Amino acid sequence: MELDPLIDDLGTRIIVCCGAGGVGKTTTAAALGVRAAERGRRVVVLTIDPARRLAQSMGIDSLDNTPRKVDGIKGSDGGELHAMMLDMKRTFDEIVEAHAEPDRARAILENPFYQSLSAGFAGTQEYMAMEKLGQLRARDEWDLIVVDTPPSRSALDFLDAPKRLGSFLDGKFIKLLMAPAKVGGRAGMKFLNVGMSMMTGTLGKLLGGQFLKDVQTFVAAMDTMFGGFRTRADATYKLLQAPGTAFLVVATPERDALREAAYFVERLAAEEMPLAGLVLNRVHGSAAARLSAERARAAAENLDERRIVDQGAGKTERGGSPATEPEHEPSHLATAATPAPPVPQAAPTADPAQESAGDAAEHTEHGDDSDVRHLTAGLLRLHAERMRVLAREQRTRDRFTALHPEVAVTEVAALPGDVHDLAGLRTIGDRLTAGR
Repeated sequence: MELDPLIDDLGTRIIVCCGAGGVGKTTTAAALGVRAAERGRRVVVLTIDPARRLAQSMGIDSLDNTPRKVDGIKGSDGGELHAMMLDMKRTFDEIVEAHAEPDRARAILENPFYQSLSAGFAGTQEYMAMEKLGQLRARDEWDLIVVDTPPSRSALDFLDAPKRLGSFLDGKFIKLLMAPAKVGGRAGMKFLNVGMSMMTGTLGKLLGGQFLKDVQTFVAAMDTMFGGFRTRADATYKLLQAPGTAFLVVATPERDALREAAYFVERLAAEEMPLAGLVLNRVHGSAAARLSAERARAAAENLDERRIVDQGAGKTERGGSPATEPEHEPSHLATAATPAPPVPQAAPTADPAQESAGDAAEHTEHGDDSDVRHLTAGLLRLHAERMRVLAREQRTRDRFTALHPEVAVTEVAALPGDVHDLAGLRTIGDRLTAGR
């Protein structure tokens, strides 16, 4: 997959980065935003990541519901980068304030049920992400919007949020609660008391009388806005299906992440969403790939065996008895362990200090050689483990490509540390577009 042509194409107006949690969606979205801005696009990155890593990477103290310009972008031809973090409740409040009269808006914002709904109702975060995307696109201030989707376990959470909220607002429970308000005034309360006394009594016991009253008040105030929610959700959904939108599925070369990625790919195809390809993030590599894991482990074992034999010989010689050759020992190790022939005894040195220094130098030389062998064996084992990881990652990727040969893939090599500044995001952008 080639990403530079995608972000250079002025017809590309929205890029959506989706995938399982913890695979690097936020970093990928930010890196694409930086690269696109420095290639001349006016970009805004919308993140829904609660960890706020995006703000730290871009040198912004904090992100909120208002796009903020990122300094330090080396753009050409007017390229700029703005970044923002979705404030779910504030976005909901803005919708109420924009589509309700002041008195009704105040009543809604102060309603306890609304406050609970806007702060943590299931699917609200994903729905508000769709709402904010629609708002940004309608302003036409940026020619590219990069969306970092919520850290959800399933594609259903993001793609189905508008339908789920619409179904909730159109559901039988809401219609039941709206019935008294539609009748109006005391007649409505009489209708409620006479026609549904048994049902509301049960609901009051289950939910609590005050809670039920708060829900009824909320529904009555929101009645005129329900249709707008569904209309805007449908419009944003169609926007995601439009040719100017591109979905990037982000995954790591692990079994669970790629299984989730495969589900995303199938779901996007079923919903006729335009898929650009798969970003395979944090792929490991080795500059010594020709040295197999088996050969590295065998070499490490040979070094360890030689170290053991040398130590054994030294202890035996100090004890005054000759070292014996172990059975089935490799010839080159046996040679190293064979005692040297007797050397004629030299005359005693006149200076005992000089003799001690010579003994110390000989001991140090043998100690250094043993340390080098020990360190080398450890490095060989690390390489063997790295080659094992590489083989596992390749098998996992091969299984994905066998199931989805039509999906273009780009690999991003793993970095030795975390990304925490614009330089790191540029490095990720380079690796995204280079394919390793």
